[in-house]
Amino acid sequence: MMRKIAMMAFAAVVCGKASAGGLMTNTNYHIAFDRMMARGASFDIDAAYSNPAGLSWGHDGLQFSLDFQKPWQNRDITVSTEGVPYKEFNMKYEGKASAPIVPALFAAYKKNKFNVSYMLGIVGSGGSVKYDNGVPMFTIPVVGMLSQSQFDPVTMEQSSRMKYQLDTKLEGKQYIFGSQINFGYQFTENFAAAVGIRANYYDGSYKGNVTATSIEGQPFPITNLLDLQLDCKQKGWGFAPIISLDYHKGPLTLAAKYEFRTKLETENDTKTLSIGSMGKVTDVNALSKQVGNEATMAALSQTSMGAMAGKIGGYLDGVKTRYDMPALFTFAVGYDFSEKLRGTLEYHFFDDKNAKMANDRQETLNRGTFEYQAGVEYDINEKFTVSLGAQRTDYGLSDDYQQNTSFACDSWSVGFGGAVNLNEHIRINAGYFITLYEDYKKNTQYLPSINTTETYSRTNNVIGIGIDYKF
Repeated sequence: MMRKIAMMAFAAVVCGKASAGGLMTNTNYHIAFDRMMARGASFDIDAAYSNPAGLSWGHDGLQFSLDFQKPWQNRDITVSTEGVPYKEFNMKYEGKASAPIVPALFAAYKKNKFNVSYMLGIVGSGGSVKYDNGVPMFTIPVVGMLSQSQFDPVTMEQSSRMKYQLDTKLEGKQYIFGSQINFGYQFTENFAAAVGIRANYYDGSYKGNVTATSIEGQPFPITNLLDLQLDCKQKGWGFAPIISLDYHKGPLTLAAKYEFRTKLETENDTKTLSIGSMGKVTDVNALSKQVGNEATMAALSQTSMGAMAGKIGGYLDGVKTRYDMPALFTFAVGYDFSEKLRGTLEYHFFDDKNAKMANDRQETLNRGTFEYQAGVEYDINEKFTVSLGAQRTDYGLSDDYQQNTSFACDSWSVGFGGAVNLNEHIRINAGYFITLYEDYKKNTQYLPSINTTETYSRTNNVIGIGIDYKF
């Protein structure tokens, strides 16, 4: 009994590993995105990310921008089950996602036909998720076992032999910091191009504990029935070349950008990894440092926790894991309807299927991610500008890809805001966008005769303010 519970408990902890890539790639760095969404044809300072070649038509001289955004979101799982012995189960697991104020820095310099630009920001993920009550892939099987164990199988009367309480907490954090530089040149009156590179730094951590203790007063000789502890950090570097093209003639702008795949390989720095069952605790992390990872797995396979050895391997100290960021292709059409009114249509494709993830999770996707954007911007006068935009994100999701602590939902986003030109040098941008997610439902069977329906849902809001300065 306890061996089965321990295996499921550890599975709940390891699922905290989330993948990086298109499904977590950020595109909102500058506040102009928050208020308009479609910025792929921009000539302003935010083009340092969205359209580096377009800076050829932008401000002559030096300019920079400093932007701050505050996101807040939830990642919830609602489950209902049928067939659980003696008890139907319906519960909402609230995932509390948090992130600090997220900054981004832009800089660009243009002289004659040459330009150079720089961007620094959080290019992937950018926060943490915490489940104070665990996740259903652990809770539901244990609840099923508890329901069975508390009844005598013959008399169907409640028994005191198997009463114990469970405590589980899961928390994961991921940041991918990007530092990007581009060099652009205007080849003809209407055509410009830019080449660049971005360095990406991955910083992640995973903490979890699962404990089962006998309830005081029950006839258990051992108090600690189950004890799992995990504290693991992951860090790694990767680089992505970038190519940007821009054609501009009269009111029309056509822009394209291609970011190559970033190979990100992280290495575990594991402080704690221990497993205890029926009062016996194995410090897996210490054992691996003494005899090596391979010998540790072999030793564990000979114990009562042997069935867990394969799952533990990914968290041993020094183990390397892939979190590639996918290749990204963008194409935008911008049009100036008048001196005051501008509009843009844009398309993004993230090649997630060819970006390697932990345990080759990318192979479970049906395809890469499609994004469609539209935005308009209107100058009320020389001082005030207002804008509005929308984005559709369509992932190639599958049931096998979705995990309790790492899931995605197709969505619509709507943003709006404005800008104020304080003088010829300073512009203040402010924007807000909300993402409306479509629930994803998945049927899962954690134990025989238990049919479980999981509903994944998310909410997301972002508010931001920034300052642009032209010298």
